[in-house]
Amino acid sequence: MAPTTSLKIFSLIIFSFTIIEMTKGGDPDILTDFVIPPNLSATNITGSFFTYTALRTLKGTPTFSVTKVSMAEFPALNGQSVSYAVLQYPAGTANPPHVHPRSAELLLLLDGTLEVGFVDSTANNKLYTQTLEAGDIFVFPKGLVHFQYNSDAKETALALSAFGSANAGTSSVPKALFATDIDDEVLAISFKTDVATIQKLKAGLA
Repeated sequence: MAPTTSLKIFSLIIFSFTIIEMTKGGDPDILTDFVIPPNLSATNITGSFFTYTALRTLKGTPTFSVTKVSMAEFPALNGQSVSYAVLQYPAGTANPPHVHPRSAELLLLLDGTLEVGFVDSTANNKLYTQTLEAGDIFVFPKGLVHFQYNSDAKETALALSAFGSANAGTSSVPKALFATDIDDEVLAISFKTDVATIQKLKAGLA
């Protein structure tokens, strides 16, 4: 077996055990083995209910793309305190600053390189950054602003993220600030700039 293949298999094993630990601090416990959706009955549940197959058709993308596997896409995750996301980064693309309010994120880089980082909640808002290579794992603590960036001008990057919640939630910082109805004056004062600059930022996200 090639060293690269061995490394990937080892990384996936470690990744899986870590997810088990993450689920211990996730969503509220349920009182049954699993949650049956209202439109189904116990007699209708088969192995296919616990199987998610949409990633079989995963294709390349010209822009940054997230394919979520959360409770919304995979109802069997309800009550199981775990979910995944496949992240695809074409050359020179980024996953903009965002937060997951209900879970930490454990990212395993499968291919390529990534610049990643998060900002803590101390008074100094310290930034922690790292350059990841294939096989590396990085944790983004729960609720903190974080990002990923593929700085390679030619090569793509591929990552798998795991969450200790069936519905970790995502709030994009740029969209939350500049693609909502927050008053322009409030934003201008907050960012110590003028309304015209705020309106330009909003137009760029429209």
